[in-house]
Amino acid sequence: MAVKKVIVLYGGESSERSISLESGKYVFQSAKDLGYEAELIDYPSEFSIDKILENDFIFIALHGHDGESGDLQQFLEQNKIPYSGSGYKACKNTWNKNTFKKILRENKIPTPNWISIPSLDEYNSDLDNPIFDEFRPFNEIFLKPAEDGSSIDVFKISTNDDLKKAITNCFNSKRQFIFEESIDFKELTVPILNGKCLPPVEIVTNESFYNFNAKYVNEDTQLNECMISDKKKAELEQICLKTLDIFKARGWLRVDLMQDNNENFYVLEVNTVPGMTSHSLFPKSAESIGISYDELVNRILNAKN
Repeated sequence: MAVKKVIVLYGGESSERSISLESGKYVFQSAKDLGYEAELIDYPSEFSIDKILENDFIFIALHGHDGESGDLQQFLEQNKIPYSGSGYKACKNTWNKNTFKKILRENKIPTPNWISIPSLDEYNSDLDNPIFDEFRPFNEIFLKPAEDGSSIDVFKISTNDDLKKAITNCFNSKRQFIFEESIDFKELTVPILNGKCLPPVEIVTNESFYNFNAKYVNEDTQLNECMISDKKKAELEQICLKTLDIFKARGWLRVDLMQDNNENFYVLEVNTVPGMTSHSLFPKSAESIGISYDELVNRILNAKN
C-alpha cells in the first residue's frame, strides 16, 4: 500500500503521556520532512474513525496502555486500518510483565525470577515473608507494576524501609505488581527493525538504576556501544530474535535485557512502541550505523506488516 497520509497518534491518558507527546511531535515533523502529508491527533480525545481515509496510515506514538496493550491495534485491525508496529496479540502478550515472563519461561528464554501480586493495597508484608524465598539470598529486588513503562512505579528494594517507602510513594497501588530478581552487572537494550537487530546499547547511569530520572532528566546518563565479543553478540541477537518470533512481534520494537557477571543474558521486557524522542534509545542505536532519524521513520512507515 502506498502511504498517502501519515496520522500520528500521540498523547494518551497513561502516566507516560508527556513522553508520548514528545515522541509524536518528532515523528510528525519527520513525516512532513520526508514529504508525507501528516497530521497529529491527540488520542483518544481528538481521535475519530470517521477522520481515517483510504490509504491513511496510523503511526502509533502512544506509550503505555493506550498504545501498547493491544486494544488499539485490535480496533484498527477490525477496521482494516494499517498501522505501525506489532499486532494486537503480540502487544497484549508483551504488555503484562507477568504474562510475558510466563511465556518466556515456557519457551526457555532466560528472564529474572519473579512473583506476582494482585495489588499493593493493604500489602503489609516485609522481606522476611516466605513469598520472597524465591529470591534468597538477595541484596535487593525490584518492585514493578505489571503494566506500565518509563520506569513509572519501579523501585529497588533492599530493606523493609525501602519496601514501605515504595508502597507509600507509588503512583498507583491499585493494580497488579511483580517483585523481580535483581541482575546487577550490565543493562542492555537491542532495537529490532523489520526483523533485524540494530547495534545493542549499554545503558550507564549514576542513578540507582535506569529509572525515570535517568531516562528523561539526568544528563549524565550514557548510552554506549555495547562492548562484547562477537560470540556473545551473536548469542544476544539470537535470544532477541527468538523472543521476537515467539511473540510474533514485527516492525519496530526494543528488547531490554540484563547481563550478569558470568555474561549470561536475561530478558526483562519487550517495548512494542519504543520512544522516538531525540534522546531515545532506538534512534540513538540507528544513528550509530548511519540511519538518520528521518530514514528510521521512513523504514517504519514502509515496513511489511
